[in-house]
Amino acid sequence: MPASRRRATLATVAASAGVSVATVSKVLNGRSDVAPATRSLVLSLLEQHEYVAPPQRRGEAAVLDTIEVEFDTDLNAYSTEIVQGAVEAGTELDVAVVVSIRTSADRVGAWARGLVAAGRRALIAVTSELTAGQLAALSRAQLPLVVIDPLNLPQTPVTSVGSTNFAGGLAATQHLLSLGHRRIAYLGGLATAGCNQARLHGYRAAMESVGAAVPPCYVRSGHFHYQDGVAGGAALFDLPETPTAIFAGCDEIALGVLEAARARGLRVPEDLSIVGFDDTQIAPMASPPLTTVRQPLREMGAVAVRTALRLAAGEKVDSHRVELATELVVRASTTPVSAAEPRG
Repeated sequence: MPASRRRATLATVAASAGVSVATVSKVLNGRSDVAPATRSLVLSLLEQHEYVAPPQRRGEAAVLDTIEVEFDTDLNAYSTEIVQGAVEAGTELDVAVVVSIRTSADRVGAWARGLVAAGRRALIAVTSELTAGQLAALSRAQLPLVVIDPLNLPQTPVTSVGSTNFAGGLAATQHLLSLGHRRIAYLGGLATAGCNQARLHGYRAAMESVGAAVPPCYVRSGHFHYQDGVAGGAALFDLPETPTAIFAGCDEIALGVLEAARARGLRVPEDLSIVGFDDTQIAPMASPPLTTVRQPLREMGAVAVRTALRLAAGEKVDSHRVELATELVVRASTTPVSAAEPRG
């Protein structure tokens, strides 16, 4: 490794501060017998040198390898499925899985170094928007990274796990088309999210294949949240020519559309057919049970753990991008358009 990329040692920091290695060690361990000015200087130099404490050495007692699964937003039904798969894989492989939520206020360098200092072997980031600074910090800390459903596609190669989002969007829309629907809208998440773009492209491809028009007002983006489904559904129902079917970019959005329809006195599926995406545990519990595209979320979490361990062991992976197959699950929220009463 080039000298500029080598990890700083306690001796490096001590020499810069003009103090002993023992003093630097006391600061790191939070000892009180260090003068405030000296403590401040040492902390500043630890940050400047991007010091990373070595992982805790194994003693005679067995110590599990640890992988961090990190989210940058509150956990939901989608997150729970990912975590379940990761934990199950960790149990099988004798690896501890720690789940955390990182705030945007975290300093990038300190964040990466803190993960290494805590003994993490690798990081799995879920639906995160990765910055160049974050990627550089992880690289400097030599911490392997695997991303599940990245919201953006970084310039540098990043190992990621996802599903066949285009094929899923295609299958969802083809299902509605096969039921005779032509006025089909798409309510998605962040417009810049890679998974959302792929689902939208699948929707457009299916519509174009039968010559069905896609008015600009029929495509809306927001976040993958329930309230976005409520607001997006209400906006679609205010159009002069309302859709007879809606393909939602996730199950939470779909449930929001269900609520918006209920508030307008619309029946699902008699007046409106709805298809979701994910097939989380909330889909079969919806009223009516939700037709949706199943992502193998638990398997995605498990594959991410196995891949992260391979990277941590210095092994090469066959591909930087792994996509697992999606599957359409038909339930009671869709019906032929002929059963719908004319609207708009």
